[in-house]
Amino acid sequence: MPGTGRPERRRRGLRRPRTARLIADTGHHRAFVVTDRGLRVAGVAECVVKILDAAGVRHTVYAEVAPNPSTGNVDAGAVRARAFGPATVVALGGGSVLDAAKGISLLVGNPDAVAADADHLWEAADGLPLIAVPTTAGTGAETNGFGVIEDTAACRKVYIGHPSVKPRIALLDPELTLGLPPAATAATGVDALVHGIESLASRGANAFSVAFATQAVGMISRALPAARRDGSDLDARAELMMGAHLAGQALTLSGLGLVNGIGHALTAHTGTPHGVALAAVLEEVMEFSAPTAREANEQAARAMRVPAAADGDWARAAVTAVRELSGALDIKRPLRELGADRALLPAIAAGAVADAVTKNAPRLPEEAEVLELLTRVY
Repeated sequence: MPGTGRPERRRRGLRRPRTARLIADTGHHRAFVVTDRGLRVAGVAECVVKILDAAGVRHTVYAEVAPNPSTGNVDAGAVRARAFGPATVVALGGGSVLDAAKGISLLVGNPDAVAADADHLWEAADGLPLIAVPTTAGTGAETNGFGVIEDTAACRKVYIGHPSVKPRIALLDPELTLGLPPAATAATGVDALVHGIESLASRGANAFSVAFATQAVGMISRALPAARRDGSDLDARAELMMGAHLAGQALTLSGLGLVNGIGHALTAHTGTPHGVALAAVLEEVMEFSAPTAREANEQAARAMRVPAAADGDWARAAVTAVRELSGALDIKRPLRELGADRALLPAIAAGAVADAVTKNAPRLPEEAEVLELLTRVY
């Protein structure tokens, strides 16, 4: 998430007249701002508050979203939002903030519900309208109406969502990502890249998702090394943000796969940042899926500008391209460095297989196969 080293900059997407008008367009004239402490310390949240003040929009701020938001985190935000009353939720932050904001919005519309009820809320009453202002180029969470949060009691990730909490408006301003530290840039960027790669191979892929995903993989793989190398490169930041958004559009249509299934389980057990968890197993899952994902591998490799595949082996070409990119980003780590004890591996494997996204994988894994994969990257 954003650190305190971000430079001052203009907020092109958050001008005073536009902000008041956009909030009014959702049917409200008050704003419940959801963000995190890092953005508050960095002054980004304060900028939004000043804009709301100048526009005469009554507001309050909930800045307690954690890097891996939990059901308790969402419940606490919902309590604050209910006390504030009817409003538009303005989600300012990375994927964690956007996911938590969706949960908060939904719970306000369902006063007797708590976030642990996530599995039963898909047919609930409507939540509050939401405006998304992403500050990282990663999850593409502004494109859909669901979020991933942690059920700490069950030690698993759960999906909370409803059609009503799909953001009515998304403000994509690459200036908000300037100065994001290199490690966070790499982690969020890999998250977006995986969305594109898994969308290509997903059982739910269709012509539209493939078009979005192919463009996303090309843009992200081209822009991510430059954005990590120079955090002030606005052109790279803009391309990366658009690529992440397109990857979000793709996954919303197609679903994801085993890389995210493992990533969710690993993060739930160790707290590893999601993009770092994905990078730990991306190449290995691509190799595992290769027998049933030849076309997807060719699409991914060509999008990453691999000129040709030796002997038509596009799986090897795609994996090699991903390996080289991960090396340039210095993001891949063995599981033992991510806080995963060897004794945890069976639970992570079980959680990955049980995760809903894994059902979209081109090759459906057995627990034993996932455990063997995890052991290899331990």
